[in-house]
Amino acid sequence: MRRVNMTWLTGAVILLGAWNAAIAQQIGKYVPIQAGSDVDHAVTEINAATDPAQKLALIEKFAEGPGKEGSNPLLANGLFVDYYLGQKNYDKAFEYGDKVFALDPDSFQNAINMVRASAEKGDVDRLSSYGEKAGGIIQRYKAAAAPEGTSEAGWQEQKTRTLEANKDSYTYVQRLVFSGVYQAKDPGKRAALLVKFAQAFPDSAYANQALGVAATAYQQAQNTSKMLEVANGLLAKAPNDIGMLLLLSDYYGEKGEQLDKAESYAKKAIATLETAAKPEGVTDEQWTQQKALQKGLALSSLGQVNIAKKDNAQAVENLRTAAPLVKADDGSYARNQYRLGFALLNLKRNAEAKEAFTQAASVNSPYKGLAQDKLKGLAAPARRKAS
Repeated sequence: MRRVNMTWLTGAVILLGAWNAAIAQQIGKYVPIQAGSDVDHAVTEINAATDPAQKLALIEKFAEGPGKEGSNPLLANGLFVDYYLGQKNYDKAFEYGDKVFALDPDSFQNAINMVRASAEKGDVDRLSSYGEKAGGIIQRYKAAAAPEGTSEAGWQEQKTRTLEANKDSYTYVQRLVFSGVYQAKDPGKRAALLVKFAQAFPDSAYANQALGVAATAYQQAQNTSKMLEVANGLLAKAPNDIGMLLLLSDYYGEKGEQLDKAESYAKKAIATLETAAKPEGVTDEQWTQQKALQKGLALSSLGQVNIAKKDNAQAVENLRTAAPLVKADDGSYARNQYRLGFALLNLKRNAEAKEAFTQAASVNSPYKGLAQDKLKGLAAPARRKAS
């Protein structure tokens, strides 16, 4: 008797000599196939068929015959998944994929297929749901106790080999799910899906990035409580996360709340940038620009904290230092100059304040109208001629 990984049936029949290696690499149930049996002949004929209509007819014939017996329904449904995925009939692939999960909730290959189908169809909800299934399968496998008759050391060694064999596929799933849910248009939904991603793949290289984007998306959705929950949670895991230090520093500074914390976060962001390593895939020029912008954002946050603490002279210094660093980003530049205008007004340096508000109004951003209103207020009142 031999065993065949059902998910490889459409590509090739596993040779007897590779039997042990195949089992060691699979996460989920195995379907035994007796060499020379009706099932063996049917599978061989299905694999050999090149015409799609003929292949489907053979799979249906198998499903209605030998595919009904024993554990063969799992094999038959897997064949349907592979077929419909190849034909890009995603709804049918989902239908049979769900049948596979009903028979084998821990089929990692089926999870890969469902994630792929969801990504290709652009179905974000299914992509997230099947991604959670994939993550759950791996987490359960990692936590699984040794089968009866297997030593703990041997079981751990086998799990290590199996996880290593599936490492690339697991990374593939993470990449598809992360990039897919990242594209969700509604910021609130995008945030919720990214949080689910981080929970499903806690050890992923994308997990902290997902939480960072989720916090920002919650801010865009004006869901302050969730933004604070996610941002503070991420900082607890990664205290030097520059994005979250900047987000929270700016939030508290704008609110005039927890100003000491806001100040410490901004200063920590600046210090962290000094030794931060360049991310993979980022050019030296891009990294230089990114660090400059982030330092400018930190200085701008410090300036806002200075204003709230009524240290307007220090605010002017920080905001003016920030200006050239954030100028490449219209929204950040306009906000910085708007803050600078306020600090200068507080110092009664109205001419300089007018210049700062003019700069804030010079670019398209949410601060354009606000700055223009300030400029109107600074305009000298018209003098009435003496009669």
